[in-house]
Amino acid sequence: MTLKELKIRFETELASIYDQGEIDSFFYMILEHAHQMKRIDFILQPNFVIDNISQWNAIIADLQQEKPIQYILGEAWFYGLPFKVNENTLIPRPETEELVEWIIESSKSKVKSQKNIESILSHRAESRCELSILDIGTGTGCIPISLKVNLPEAEVFAIDVSEKALEIAKENAKQNEVNINFIQADILQVEDLEKLSTFDFRLSTKFDIIVSNPPYVRNLEKVEIKKNVLEYEPHLALFVEDNDPLVFYRKIAELALQSLKPNGLLFFEINQYLGKETLEMLQQLGYQNIELRKDLMGNDRMIKAFL
Repeated sequence: MTLKELKIRFETELASIYDQGEIDSFFYMILEHAHQMKRIDFILQPNFVIDNISQWNAIIADLQQEKPIQYILGEAWFYGLPFKVNENTLIPRPETEELVEWIIESSKSKVKSQKNIESILSHRAESRCELSILDIGTGTGCIPISLKVNLPEAEVFAIDVSEKALEIAKENAKQNEVNINFIQADILQVEDLEKLSTFDFRLSTKFDIIVSNPPYVRNLEKVEIKKNVLEYEPHLALFVEDNDPLVFYRKIAELALQSLKPNGLLFFEINQYLGKETLEMLQQLGYQNIELRKDLMGNDRMIKAFL
């Protein structure tokens, strides 16, 4: 079967489920994954023959069941970096990239300010200032790995309750050639971050930045969730009970009160419907200069707070 014939068949099989833009995107993702061919190769070689289409048949069958393309291919891209994904990890989202961008911007400003202060005090402009960062609920590791790649001076820690998710996160750190200190722990059961036995105590156990994208979708919002998310992505990383949707945010914010350095920063990705409630919770705990930011779609999506 030629590439041109394969694309026609691919479109026909999926037209009743996906729009044309999604179908085109899927086709070229699979073409590159399976045959290392890009869109330009299709344009230049429409009559290129695919001898064995069994892999395509299997992928089409999965897509007809609305299985996410990232799980089918076992990979996703986030902040320009490749990440392995499977049913034990959430698929990284574009809005989380916006959160990472915000953290990087804030971190560079923080480092520059601290270096200026140290230079004045020590009269040595070459003074080096490291950042310490903790990500809670790391999943694929997309947040801490992206931060480490872009902030190589940082010492980065990451926590997750799922051993299987951490296995994927460790593979992703290795693939992206960064060192992340991974820790398995149920954050709701942690009383003091500094007492986690897996920390390397040669390093500071106080953090400049704590970030989390914890479970925040209420059960009542399941009616809004598409099948490809509801039936395939891990509910452990998605949903919280309707009667206490801020349970993870409150716990992490309380722990951060003891574990952030002076002028430390707390970042959250949040439920778009609970921006006001999250902001008020942080105010009640004593956080200052709280900034609620919208994502590119205009939804309340992330918060930054100073200790």
